[in-house]
Amino acid sequence: MTKRYDQEHARSLADPEGYWGEAARDLHWTKPWDKVLDASKAPFYRWFVGAQTNTCYNALDRHVEGGRADQLALIYDSPVTNKKATYTYRQLRDAVALFAGAMAKEGVGKGDRVIIYMPMVPEAAIAMLASARLGAIHSVVFGGFAANELATRLNDAKPKLIVSASCGIEVNKVIPYKPLLDAAIAMAEHKPSRCIILARPEAKADLVAGRDLDWAAAVQAASPHACVPVAATDPLYILYTSGTTGQPKGVVRDNGGHMVALKKSMTTVYDIKPGEVFWAASDVGWVVGHSYIVYAPLLQGCTTVLYEGKPVGTPDAGAFWRVISEYKVVSLFTAPTAFRAIKRDDPNGEFLKKYDLKHFRILFLAGERCDPDTLHWAEQILKVPVIDHWWQTETGWPICANPMGLERFPVKAGSPTKAVPGWDVQTVDESCKPVKAGQVGNLVIKLPLPPGSLPTLWNADARFTSSYLEEFPGYYKTGDAGYIDEDGYVYVMSRTDDIINVAGHRLSTGAMEEVLANHPDVAECAVIGVADTMKGQLPLGFLVLKAGVKKTEAEIVKEVVGMVRDRIGPVAAFKTAVVVKRLPKTRSGKILRGTMQKIADVQDYKMPATIDDPAILPEIEQALTTVGYAKKG
Repeated sequence: MTKRYDQEHARSLADPEGYWGEAARDLHWTKPWDKVLDASKAPFYRWFVGAQTNTCYNALDRHVEGGRADQLALIYDSPVTNKKATYTYRQLRDAVALFAGAMAKEGVGKGDRVIIYMPMVPEAAIAMLASARLGAIHSVVFGGFAANELATRLNDAKPKLIVSASCGIEVNKVIPYKPLLDAAIAMAEHKPSRCIILARPEAKADLVAGRDLDWAAAVQAASPHACVPVAATDPLYILYTSGTTGQPKGVVRDNGGHMVALKKSMTTVYDIKPGEVFWAASDVGWVVGHSYIVYAPLLQGCTTVLYEGKPVGTPDAGAFWRVISEYKVVSLFTAPTAFRAIKRDDPNGEFLKKYDLKHFRILFLAGERCDPDTLHWAEQILKVPVIDHWWQTETGWPICANPMGLERFPVKAGSPTKAVPGWDVQTVDESCKPVKAGQVGNLVIKLPLPPGSLPTLWNADARFTSSYLEEFPGYYKTGDAGYIDEDGYVYVMSRTDDIINVAGHRLSTGAMEEVLANHPDVAECAVIGVADTMKGQLPLGFLVLKAGVKKTEAEIVKEVVGMVRDRIGPVAAFKTAVVVKRLPKTRSGKILRGTMQKIADVQDYKMPATIDDPAILPEIEQALTTVGYAKKG
């Protein structure tokens, strides 16, 4: 008997128009589509051509009119300010309509760009939805981003309006945003005509006369604005992601395909029903925040949680358990690094015992490879399915997952399970020829990409094709290396540029990290390849130890070296590891392996704009000198 997953995945590839056309019927369209999939300008595929809709209407107004007006739409929880707030669907719709009116009064209309440079407050989501309501194109920039990085986005997106706040808050530190915003505008060639600034009591913002408006005053003078129909193929937002040239790439997301794919994913992947409470512990500045804090839960008619805090330190390692218990969260989506931080501070899960998690049923992890040790630890303490899944800023929603709404497969640690319906994932060699099951190669996706994925880059069609489509004709290049086993499980080992070449042997740093993470005293780890005159590259490990470790650092290093030799073999040439207090990461939790590699190889590097704490890098450099790296001469 054919299982439900097999049927649905096969149909999604054989009959994409029928599959996605059926999914689209769950949403409201001002005008139906002429064609579900337009391949006439391949590789620039377009979904739901000829249709008109409005994403904000589908996320809010549709539910207000359909009986969910008094259901909670959004819960705001901020342990860093000790503030909480809730919005029903009617209240959120009204707040969004009013702010859309304020934006329209400043000249924002269909197709105009709006930069949103905000902390994790409800107004950030309101500004996103208000832009969608007007048919404007929002581009959220992570609050607190450096001025020069914000300036590059201003020059590329050319926004008519910027929405910002007086400050953001990182645990116990206030980050004033207005000086950064003013500096970015000063250095940018493109100048926005208006800025609307949310005043927060933790910091005062000096407004520039004639350019800056206070949020409260702007709203008070506005009238609610109705939803503006847009073409399904019109952009909803631009989200900038790092580019290899240093010039950020503006990933475009359309309106129609985006909302169809996200709503479908809430059913097939996340198994979340309308009315349930879903929490993505991320930030609106990242793709997870766009897809699964704001749009997908609201499109599905769920209650979403917007959390301004950390997994530890606000105030302790029980922070996530408190939120889950207090709001009856059924599913949490976060990065593995968050759970490694919790495990490091509370390895036995003592804080968990203080809270009632009876409503909680699934944990989803994504954003980086999930090491088996973290996955098993989470399974052990939570006693619920822990689902590792894989996707990218460019794809907008999961490529591979254990599809909880279709069929639950046995978990294989280290694999995000199988391709989600809509995605045709394959593994090829450098010549674009398929490789055998179990053999490491380049993970690619056969075109056309499903709805919700990027149709192009903002004002950069040529860069879109050169970055993603040229190297493997007929496929989208994920930039990830891995393999697919005989059961169809996908293993994402590392970025292709993280495959290291040791004396002619191509080795995965991700496989070595799995071994290091299995040491009982290791809380977190990373492996990079450093230059070596004899072997080309050699692996170098970084270890963050758990609290209260009894063994010496030298003993632990010796043990992990032996573990890699035992499990991967002498071919790995893994002989060196260094203990550090913490690893340099982006604000979204990704380890900055490339930066560490440049430090080890004594190469010039640019301070990553997304780094969580720049003070970590000198610590890494100092640690590397103890093992003979990062020294000139």
